Amino acid sequence: MGKCIIVYYSMDGNTRQIAERIRSETGFPLIQLETVVPYTGTDEEIIAQGQEEVNRGYRPALKPLGVDLDACDTILVGTPTWWYTMASPVLSFLHLVDWRGKTLVPFQTHAGWPGHCLEDMERACPGARVLYPKAIRFSPQQFGKLETPQRELESWLAELKTL
Repeated sequence: MGKCIIVYYSMDGNTRQIAERIRSETGFPLIQLETVVPYTGTDEEIIAQGQEEVNRGYRPALKPLGVDLDACDTILVGTPTWWYTMASPVLSFLHLVDWRGKTLVPFQTHAGWPGHCLEDMERACPGARVLYPKAIRFSPQQFGKLETPQRELESWLAELKTL
């Protein structure tokens, strides 16, 4: 395959943890999505804003990525689950890419139910070939504690090395 990159958005660090693990295993470049207007406020305010954005399909403006997406054949895209789907910044990113002829590797992190996040990501990328979608569970009680079995995660990472 051609050039592969990892693109992710992380609010609390769980998705970042997985994206960095993928980078360490594969050596693929890593890009963190950042919104032009950052999310601010209390956790409750940010959660309410996220829910409102998801409900109306809002796509916030993103800071420049500094990469030529046309030169990328395979894009691994990571998101936290927001109200059963992808975070709004990831929705923005997916609509920036012409997915025809590209491969999408979607992954999401959650601390409860994964919802329909991976399916929504696939639907947002018409023309993409989708490989190795993965939902990764973290503890809802203990921040940053991975609950997906380590052997399951390692098996998925081994698949990614074949890209």
